Amino acid sequence: GVCGACTVIIDGEPVRACLMFAIQASEKFVRTVEGLADGDDLHPLQNAFKEEHALQCGFCTPGFLMLAVSALERDPDISDGALGELLPSNLCRCTGYTNIVRAARKVRDASK
Repeated sequence: GVCGACTVIIDGEPVRACLMFAIQASEKFVRTVEGLADGDDLHPLQNAFKEEHALQCGFCTPGFLMLAVSALERDPDISDGALGELLPSNLCRCTGYTNIVRAARKVRDASK
């Protein structure tokens, strides 16, 4: 439960999937990173991650995408400071978080 790579959205809340039993998701709406894209059309945040070079090895990317999607859906006007505090709660040993936060800001700003 430390790294956040397994983050999914359950009933609108980000949850680290490794910390729950499958039965706990019964009759709940579960969104995974696989559900973000629409066929070949990537989610805006996936495109922003690509454009801002917010991934390297890719291990942590699904968790960051789901955490950021959840945050942006719950608060479309989330502040830079709040994004800067929230996103590093998932671990990334490759990027240093700057590009990850920049990608989330890009999507937030584009939705205004």
